[in-house]
Amino acid sequence: MTPWSLDRYRAELLAQTGLLRALVRDADPAAPVPTCPAWNLGQLLRHVGGAHRWVETIVRTRATGPVPHDLVDEVFHYGDHDMAALDTWLDEGARQLSDALDRAGPDARVWTVVPGRPLAFWARRMLHETVVHRADAARSTGARYEVDAAVARDGLDEWMANATVPEAYDTATGPPLLGAGRTLCFRATDDPAGRWLVDLTGTTPVWHRVADDAAVGDAAVTVDSPLADLLLLVYGRPVDGRVDVHGERALLGLWLERTGFWLRE
Repeated sequence: MTPWSLDRYRAELLAQTGLLRALVRDADPAAPVPTCPAWNLGQLLRHVGGAHRWVETIVRTRATGPVPHDLVDEVFHYGDHDMAALDTWLDEGARQLSDALDRAGPDARVWTVVPGRPLAFWARRMLHETVVHRADAARSTGARYEVDAAVARDGLDEWMANATVPEAYDTATGPPLLGAGRTLCFRATDDPAGRWLVDLTGTTPVWHRVADDAAVGDAAVTVDSPLADLLLLVYGRPVDGRVDVHGERALLGLWLERTGFWLRE
């Protein structure tokens, strides 16, 4: 599917950051984060805000190559005790990024981790970084996690697109992913628009959204789950809802492992 406009991604980024801030406003920053066990809640939020600031630097400076990402990774020296100050810091980072994207405009060219992508790549990436880490924060605080269907669908579209990069299927970086008969179907049980078909039978992975089950054919493995849980599944997060897997579970496991390579870097 065609990605959204830069302005829509900017608006959604601010909205999702607002939902994250509201979720943790009265929480304990020292609370553990079960889905990111190396971090406490304050460090998780520092990671999110640091990611926003890292991308803001890339966009503001029109970087043509990689930019140091200390703000994203080096969160362990923080000893946050004031959630109000952290809330303000999160808000400032998201707004600074949104403003930098707005000033640059959709036609600006900057370095992207997947080469050759437009500026909206970064707005989209930071949106879904925030969406998934909001799920981590909800797990930490015991809150219910919900995500807008359109946002979740776009998050899965982004994952499918990034899953076609060579690192995901190159045999030099892991076990073979491509092969005859290897197709996967992901179906959202609560969203008729949520159908994805992944074809691994060619020389490179191909994916597309399908309109209905008739367009799927006989996939080697089919995954049925609520939409939000499909998003969490691909990101390796616990799924509270029902996930039904039909067919070759081993293929699903391999695909999840190979396409999630960048989460482990």
